[in-house]
Amino acid sequence: MIRIGPAGNSSLFYEEGNKSSIEIPKFLHGKGLNAYEYQCGRGVRVREDFCKQLKEESEKYDIRLSLHAPYFINLASEDKEKLTKSIGHMEKSLVAAQAMGAKVIVVHPGAVKKGEPRGQSLARAKDFLYEALDKTKEFENISIGLETMGKVNQLGSLDEVLELCEVSKRLVPVIDFGHLHARDKGLLTSKEEFRKVLELIGSKLGAEKLRSLHAHFSPIEYTQGGEKKHRTFDEKEYGPRFEDLAPLIMEYNMSPVIISESADKQTEDAMLMMDIYTKVKGEMK
Repeated sequence: MIRIGPAGNSSLFYEEGNKSSIEIPKFLHGKGLNAYEYQCGRGVRVREDFCKQLKEESEKYDIRLSLHAPYFINLASEDKEKLTKSIGHMEKSLVAAQAMGAKVIVVHPGAVKKGEPRGQSLARAKDFLYEALDKTKEFENISIGLETMGKVNQLGSLDEVLELCEVSKRLVPVIDFGHLHARDKGLLTSKEEFRKVLELIGSKLGAEKLRSLHAHFSPIEYTQGGEKKHRTFDEKEYGPRFEDLAPLIMEYNMSPVIISESADKQTEDAMLMMDIYTKVKGEMK
């Protein structure tokens, strides 16, 4: 079973008269969607009673929840105070995720230190993860998702994320296909390029991690440095195209969660992805 939904609330949610994210499960169910990524990028500022209500509504309408942890986290920092704060942000994210029933928290790996070999930043990130995993053992039922990043100066190439995920079974890759496309200046232009990504994930982390993949998808504008701006499916000049990925989801017998991060049209583009997938599924039967 595939699960598709938006990251946060698009304008459409409010235009239809909704006011609180408590209403998002019912809203998404009515659009034929079944996943939602709650956004805590600017900090975890949610009350326990809110989280419990969101859990109840999500279970009622069969919406799979995930939570995006604060952007302030940097796994590769050399500053001990910043590393301590990063662990604190992860702990708060896990507390909120547990209260709302989210299965995954999504974490940005951080930045590569200027002038330093990438391998050194990667090694510090691994050390951080060992410590963070040890300090959050009570949340072993929630996966920590490490996201592939869109800018070249960020830690988070596909190879780097897969290597970090080898540290523990609790770590899972969050494959942002738009970011991969931007990072390599237009990489994902065909079904076969997507296949290479999926094959690498399977070979490095195993069939189950591939089958249950958590992913982000949106068209994206990029420059020489990588990601510039998230775009929408309406803007045909920007890739990647979900039509190239959808047949492979069927071929590899995957049951992924795919979160739309299109610019303020994440709900509409999530609906388009569900339509594309449903059509491909019908054609391949």
